[in-house]
Amino acid sequence: MACIVLFISVLLRIDLVPIKRIDKKKKDLNEAERVLRLVCTEISMLEKSSNDHFAQPILEAACQNAYQVVREILYHSSRAALQSIDKNGHDTIQLGMINRSKKIYNLIFDIGERKNVYRTCKDSYENNILHLAGKLAPSSVLNRRTGVALQLQRELQWFQEVEKFVFPSYTTHENIDKKTPYMVFTREHKKLLKEGEQWMKTTAESCSITASLIVTIVFAAVIIVPGGSNQEKGTPLFKSKAAFIIFSIADVISLFASSTALLVFLSILTTRFVEKDFLVSLPRRLFIGIFSLLLSTTTMMVAFSATLFLVFCDNKLWMLSPICGLAFIPIAFFVSLQFPLMVDRLWSTYSPIFGKQRNSTALRILIYRIVEKLRSCYC
Repeated sequence: MACIVLFISVLLRIDLVPIKRIDKKKKDLNEAERVLRLVCTEISMLEKSSNDHFAQPILEAACQNAYQVVREILYHSSRAALQSIDKNGHDTIQLGMINRSKKIYNLIFDIGERKNVYRTCKDSYENNILHLAGKLAPSSVLNRRTGVALQLQRELQWFQEVEKFVFPSYTTHENIDKKTPYMVFTREHKKLLKEGEQWMKTTAESCSITASLIVTIVFAAVIIVPGGSNQEKGTPLFKSKAAFIIFSIADVISLFASSTALLVFLSILTTRFVEKDFLVSLPRRLFIGIFSLLLSTTTMMVAFSATLFLVFCDNKLWMLSPICGLAFIPIAFFVSLQFPLMVDRLWSTYSPIFGKQRNSTALRILIYRIVEKLRSCYC
């Protein structure tokens, strides 16, 4: 009894450790936000110098993707947020876009009075906002994505989003180097495109070899049925057994799924590998191929387990547990390695990463301005 209590206490302690760590991080974050709010409030109360004090911090926060800092400074001094620029002529929104911070970029939709300005503004090198979107993101930002193909896909999504935002005529404007935004994007992402093509080909080749092996195995299993066939009628001897029905269904599914995966991976190997293919076409094909390969592997193990039980276990039900346990091991390994990649591909391809803010920041700024005007009237 004491051993059971000790075991349960150890399990509870193990389970509570991550929860305590998350709770501590949440408390630290709340404390940091409280300190940030107090500091910004004190700075905003300084006479005629709040803009100078806010200028450098908000630019640095935009470079570091610190959206909370940008939002708080924007709440206390929107003028500093909108007019502070660095040595290259980039303000907060432009720096947020260069460093691929979607939350900071989405602030454009909260700043009504300067929304049209960003459609036409240029930096010291005559780059408009689409030129900046065409530049390669920092390596620290690219490394957040799994695989070179997803990195290039996210860069294309950024460029496509900003292209919708700017005026159509600005898509062909040239910068100081006589480069249009499309030319800048192609030049900056040339190496990434080549690496993405190589990564896709290597992945497709490896998966197509696995799919072809599964096709060979499950096709042979259909011809050579477990237990043999009746010599006179040619029907399987175990056709009335439940395990044989499970084997038949699983084997057929595995054959069709592996054939689908093989054809999809071959279509990847024979594609053009242009930039726009990495936006939807290639990630979708890779997702379908890996999902089909996962399905074929799982059903192949189910068919093998049913055959093993049918031929060697002599209807001993207790043998199901070790057979299912051993069959689950390769499936679990494959799922643990490939399932996160599949989810990442599906989420990155079909989930929108941009969108208009809820105007919460704009509402806070409006309230703050009203309070400041009332204070100036009664003081």
